[in-house]
Amino acid sequence: MTPELPHAQLDWDDQGRPRSRVFDDVYFSSDSGLDETRHVFIEQNRLRERFAALRAGERFVIGETGFGTGLNFLCAWQVFQQQAPASARLHFVSVEKYPLSHADLQRALALWPELADLTQPLLQQYVAVHGGFQRLVLEGGRVTLTLLIGDALEQLPQLDAQVDAWFLDGFAPAKNPDMWTAELFAELARLAAPGSTLSTFTSTGWVRRLLNSAGFKMKRTPGIGHKWEVLRGEFLGWPQDTPPPARTKPWFARPAAREKTALVIGGGLAGCASAASLAARGWQVQLLERHAQLAQEASGNPQGVLYLKLSAHGTALSQMILSGFGYTRRQLEHLQRGQDWDGCGVLQLAFNAKEAERQAQLAAAFPADLLHLLDQPQAQARAGIGLEHGGLFYPEGGWVHPPALCQWQASHPQIQVLTHQDVLQLRQVDEQWQAWDGEHLLASAAVVILAGAADIKRFPASAELPLKRIRGQITRLPQTAQSQSLATVVCAEGYVAPPRLGEHTLGASFDFNSQDLTPTTAEHAGNLEMLREMSNDLLQRLNAEQLPLESLQGRAAFRCTSPDYLPIVGPLADPAAFTDTYAALGKDARQVPDLPCPWLDGLYINSGHGSRGLITAPLSGELLAAWLENEPLPVPRSVAEACHPNRFALRRLIRGKA
Repeated sequence: MTPELPHAQLDWDDQGRPRSRVFDDVYFSSDSGLDETRHVFIEQNRLRERFAALRAGERFVIGETGFGTGLNFLCAWQVFQQQAPASARLHFVSVEKYPLSHADLQRALALWPELADLTQPLLQQYVAVHGGFQRLVLEGGRVTLTLLIGDALEQLPQLDAQVDAWFLDGFAPAKNPDMWTAELFAELARLAAPGSTLSTFTSTGWVRRLLNSAGFKMKRTPGIGHKWEVLRGEFLGWPQDTPPPARTKPWFARPAAREKTALVIGGGLAGCASAASLAARGWQVQLLERHAQLAQEASGNPQGVLYLKLSAHGTALSQMILSGFGYTRRQLEHLQRGQDWDGCGVLQLAFNAKEAERQAQLAAAFPADLLHLLDQPQAQARAGIGLEHGGLFYPEGGWVHPPALCQWQASHPQIQVLTHQDVLQLRQVDEQWQAWDGEHLLASAAVVILAGAADIKRFPASAELPLKRIRGQITRLPQTAQSQSLATVVCAEGYVAPPRLGEHTLGASFDFNSQDLTPTTAEHAGNLEMLREMSNDLLQRLNAEQLPLESLQGRAAFRCTSPDYLPIVGPLADPAAFTDTYAALGKDARQVPDLPCPWLDGLYINSGHGSRGLITAPLSGELLAAWLENEPLPVPRSVAEACHPNRFALRRLIRGKA
C-alpha cells in the first residue's frame, strides 16, 4: 500500500502561478501554459483530426505521466467536446505522485477562465482522491478520468489498458529524472495501442534515444515560445531485440465483446451499479428485480456506513476498498445531502488493545486526510456524545441511504427496470441469453450479469462459487432531543449513525445460521448491548432501555460474502470444461497451458460484497463494464485478477482438489 502520499507542496509567484517546491520546477510555461499544452500535446498527437474521425460509440484513450494541475486533461476534453461524435467516449489515464489538494487545484485552474465550464465539474468530482487507482466519471460517463496516485513505476505496471496517445509531462528530466527512464518507457510501449502516438515538451537527446529504443519513432519538431523544439513520435511495435511483455494468463483474458444489450438480474447495489455503468456506455439494459421495488434486500437498509476496513500491508482487498471508497464518494455528489447521504465522518473506536494497535499501524500507513487518530477527549468532542475510548477517524466517511443510490443509478434512460421478475432459469439460444421464471420468458439479451447476491447459486454456471449468506438485523431508534447531538457515525462491533428523517440506525447483527428474515427481539437486545459498549451516554440519550423490545422496529437481510472477503466480479467460465482445459496446473502450477478459456460467452457476475457493498459494488459495476468494452480497468490488474470468478477453480486445481 502507499505510505503517506503528501499533496504537492507549492509556491505561488506574483502572477498566481504554481511551482513545485519538491522539484523546483514550474507546472506550465510562464508565457502561456494553455498555448503550450495545445501545441505540444493536442497538435503533436493530431487530436483534433483523430477525435473528428472517431465512429459513433468508439472510444479514445490518452495516457499521461504527470497530471499536475490537470491543464492537459482539460484541453483534451475541450477538443473532444468540439470534435468527437456525441456518442464517442474519452478515457484519460494519468499518473501523479503528488496530487494537488482540492484548494490548490481550484486556485491553479482559476488562471484559465476560458476552461471554467470544464473546471467546475472536475472540481466537483475531485474528492476522496487517495493512493492507487481513482476513477472520476464526467459528462454522464462520456469522459472518464482515471488517476493513478503514486510512483509511476509502481502504478503503470498495474494498468490494464491500450493507449492511443501519450502525453509525457513530468517535471523536466534534469529536475525529476525518475520520470524519464528506460523502464518507464518500456511500460508506455507495453500499454501502447497499434499506431499510438507520443509527444513531450522536452527535446533532450537521451530521452529521444530511450524512447526510440522502446519502440517509438521519435523526431524533433518546432516548439513554441521559449521551447525551440519538442518531441513527437509514434509506436512502431515492440523492439525485436527486447523480450516482449508477459501475456495475460488465459483465464484472466477478456472475452470478445458482443452486441450492447444486457440483462442484469438483481436490483440491489451490485445490479444497479452494473446497469448504470453499461448504460453510460450506450448499452440497452433490462434490470430484473423479483420484488416490487429496487433495493429491497441487503441494499434496503435506511442507513449504510461508508466505512473503510483497510490493511496496512497493501492487500488486494485494501486496494479495492481505497479505490471503491473514492468512486462511491464521488457518486454521492449527485444525491441530496442530509436525506440521501451525509459525509459526517466515521469514528472507529479503539475498544481494546488489539484494535488500538491495528489503528496505530493504519495511521502510520495512510495520509491524515484519509484517516487519523483521535484520543478520547478529541473523539468525544467530534462525536458529540460521551465515549470511553478514542479511535480512528475517517473524515470523508459517513452514512448513505442505499435505496437512493440505487434509484439514482437505475434512472438512466437506457435502463428498463422490470419488477416482480423472479428469474429461475437461464437459457442460451442463438447467442442470446433468455431469462425464464419457469414457464414464461421474461427477457433476453446478449449479455447477462448475475447480481442477486447468494441467489446466483440457483444457476448451474455459478452454483459452485463459494458464497455464504450471513443474516444481519438493524434496529431503528427514534431520535430524541438529546440524541441529535450525535455528529458522526460511531463504530465498534456494530455502528450507530446520526439521525436521518427522525431515526437513528443501529446495527448490525451477524448470524451465520438463521435463514429466517423475521426481526427478533433477541437481536434487537443484542444491538442495544452493542450500543451500550459504544456509548452508554447515547444509550441514555435515546431512552433506549425504557423502550419495550417488542416495540422496536428494524429489518433483517442477508449479506453475501466470499471466503477471501473480496467480491466476485468478472466473466464466468464453464466449470467442468475449465477443469479439463487447465488440468496440467494440478501437476505443476508454473505450467501455463496456452489454451483459450472456455468462457460462457456473455455471462458475468457481480456478487460477494459482504458488508462492504456500498464501497465495492459501484466500482465493481465499472470494472465489469470495462471488461465488456475492453477499456482501461478502474483497478490495478492484480486487484481485478484477485476478484475474478476463476480464482476459486484455479485454487482447487493447484491444490489438487478439482
